[in-house]
Amino acid sequence: MRRTTARRRVVTAAAAAALLAAAGCTTTGGSDHKEPAAPLRGITLPSWYRTDYDSPAAPRYLRDIKATGARWVTFTPTWYQRHRDDTEMHRTEETASDASLRRIVRRAHRLGLQVMIKPHVDLPGDGDRAEIRPRDRAAWFTSYRRFITHYADLAADTGAEQFAVGTELAGVSGDREGWTRTIAAVRDRYDGTLTYAANYDEYTKVRFWKRLDLIGIDAYWPLAERPTTDVGRLRRAWRPITEELAAFAERYDRRVLFTEAGYVSQRGATTAPYAWDLSDHAGDAEQAAAYRALLETFTGRRWWAGVCWWMWDDWPDSGETPAKLAYTPHGKAAEGVLREEWGT
Repeated sequence: MRRTTARRRVVTAAAAAALLAAAGCTTTGGSDHKEPAAPLRGITLPSWYRTDYDSPAAPRYLRDIKATGARWVTFTPTWYQRHRDDTEMHRTEETASDASLRRIVRRAHRLGLQVMIKPHVDLPGDGDRAEIRPRDRAAWFTSYRRFITHYADLAADTGAEQFAVGTELAGVSGDREGWTRTIAAVRDRYDGTLTYAANYDEYTKVRFWKRLDLIGIDAYWPLAERPTTDVGRLRRAWRPITEELAAFAERYDRRVLFTEAGYVSQRGATTAPYAWDLSDHAGDAEQAAAYRALLETFTGRRWWAGVCWWMWDDWPDSGETPAKLAYTPHGKAAEGVLREEWGT
């Protein structure tokens, strides 16, 4: 998910899955041949600025995340490229500093939270990273490997339990050779669980799932044509998607991890979960119903490896969307759903 207004996309009919988990989402090999671990219970704490993870709010955010029953937290350092056809990406003032990322991983571990590091590459402004199509792919992948192995080294050094080799890069995710080399370079540096976060309309086009431990999906499927708080209706909307995911999981012998899933607390949230700006009218009940429908639909399915919700609170004075309308469940009915479903 991007900070700016998300793109509207057509729903595709396919799915993703992932390997067995050993601890939380850690995998050991096989699929349904061994008893899978409990689904990952995660929440993303993204960064939008160099010092966000050093904010005085950071310790409180981590404590609040854990209080929901979450056992994992995801961090998202982001680099940028100026144009969609550029061949290099770079740090900006919006990139979390390495020192701050190391410190917040340590803080999370001290609280007993496990960590996924999920680096992003973005375009400026309203640009959609799915539109990145470099004019020279070989040069782009060379640059990308420098970027992603930097964070693989950091993940290894900090003991992060899980790592994403990419996020929503639909314009290049069909390049089997480029990603095979990239994943091999990451594995040379990092021994933990690997995934890739494909958008819900992208994952069937990815050709390197067998190289990874989990198949990750950013699960922003539209579930309704008009606003609804009917959990039963939302669960029925998940049924065909669930069937496709189960088949995809079996095909690749991998479990499915929802590397992102989330809903703004706005009227119409379930009609376009990927959008930040659906309405000026609060929709706490609709957000909560969507949380409940997802957890009730997928919890207990052996091929499902869990969810990393997008997202916890924005940093003080940095939110583009008022908290009452934003993705955060904090202080809303959706937080109560998490506490209930996650047993706290």
